[in-house]
Amino acid sequence: MRELSDQEIARRQKMEALRAKGINPFGGRFEVSSDSKRIKEEFDSFSKEELVEKNYPVIIAGRIMTKRGSGKAGFMHILDKYGQIQVYVRMDELGEENYSLFENADIGDIVGIEGVVTRTNTGELTVRANKYIHLCKALRPLPEKYHGLTDTEERFRRRYVDLIMNEDARRVAFTRPKIIRGLQKYLDDLGYVEVETPVLGTVLGGAAARPFITHHNTLDIDMYLRIATELPLKRLLVGGMDAVYGIGRLFRNEGMSKQHNPEFTTIELYKAYSDMEGMMDITEDIIRHLAKEVIGKYDYTWKGEPVNLEPRFKRVHMVDIIKEQTGINFFDNISFDDAKKLAKEHNIEVEDHFSYGHIVNAFYEKYGEPVIKDPTFVYGHPIEISPLAAKNEKDPRWTERFELFINGSEFANAFTELNDPIDQYERFTNQVSEAEKGNEEANEMDIDFVEALEYGMPPAGGLGIGLDRLIMLLTDSETIREVILFPTMKNKN
Repeated sequence: MRELSDQEIARRQKMEALRAKGINPFGGRFEVSSDSKRIKEEFDSFSKEELVEKNYPVIIAGRIMTKRGSGKAGFMHILDKYGQIQVYVRMDELGEENYSLFENADIGDIVGIEGVVTRTNTGELTVRANKYIHLCKALRPLPEKYHGLTDTEERFRRRYVDLIMNEDARRVAFTRPKIIRGLQKYLDDLGYVEVETPVLGTVLGGAAARPFITHHNTLDIDMYLRIATELPLKRLLVGGMDAVYGIGRLFRNEGMSKQHNPEFTTIELYKAYSDMEGMMDITEDIIRHLAKEVIGKYDYTWKGEPVNLEPRFKRVHMVDIIKEQTGINFFDNISFDDAKKLAKEHNIEVEDHFSYGHIVNAFYEKYGEPVIKDPTFVYGHPIEISPLAAKNEKDPRWTERFELFINGSEFANAFTELNDPIDQYERFTNQVSEAEKGNEEANEMDIDFVEALEYGMPPAGGLGIGLDRLIMLLTDSETIREVILFPTMKNKN
């Protein structure tokens, strides 16, 4: 058992004093009629004299954040989910016994206030209390106001304290669901249907990623936490649900960084009779809609660089970016051996499972991604790294696939979906071969999905957007941990 501080001992003594008075230190049901936001919106335009005349009653509740008083009167600020509101208390209005609850309260305690809306002589909108109700005793003191949780790791470990002390953390926490609701409404209005797909599966597929593996005791089989929702959603296209989307958590057993968390949230959507260019259009429309309609602006900052989401996004082939940065034209008939030589000359490691397309992609990742600033659709990925995308009819080395990049970061990934079951079977076979050569991110053979395609999947476009990263952009957050309420953290020890 840890040793209690002097403050914690004093708070426990006050807890027992409340019990001695017949007051539950941890309270019970309390009906509120208003909040800090509503009070400010409804009454901020009124003068002190007008508020006295209105004598408008309110019942509010929140956490004590500041407290000062002398003798028979005092002030405090209480924090609810929208922010702080000042409360004025007087002994002659509360009564001596009720006023003593205020006097003995600590910063961090949660209280209820019945009173009327007024304005102080300094002009601050205030609730003048006529009743003070203790609701919950805080047994630990909050961090100091001006120092807060200075340890960034502790901020994310103790998110509950961060939300109390950090106004920006609360802003992001309440903005995130608004963005997701805005996205759902936008797609629902277009006729898309939101569906749920399994989190546990027995076949690894839908993305290039290392999985988390768990074990199902009853069936005595290993199962994967999903790395993508793509294959179940495309099965629904086969079944006739021609415009579907799913929002949910994915799990990838990979590194952690400012932009990566092992569990994260995406949206994937699929539209029958669309294609890669249709997905470009809807990606732009979604992001521009959320930026303007939910947040209210087009101008943002990403990695310290300005981003304007209003103009049409650029569209450029991956090979053209590589050529622009290195002078190498992979549209030419370059042999695999020559491609390996070029890789060596440009300090690119060629792994055992690499083929021509892997080398092209490695060139792009090293020389292309870092130079992209404005929102840009990079399309034409090599077939070897795109096992679920349709081939380009004119040059089958490339696929009808794009990724959206902004200031060197990927925000979306989309295809003209591969619906040829024979081609899909061959792609899966190649992925199995890559896995045997050491590619830990290769897909497995999903024979049930191939069989689904044999029933006929309509031509379609599909799109995946990393919602955490998009929310980072739209809330001007520097790390993914700011937009996930409970991010994965290293052990404290």
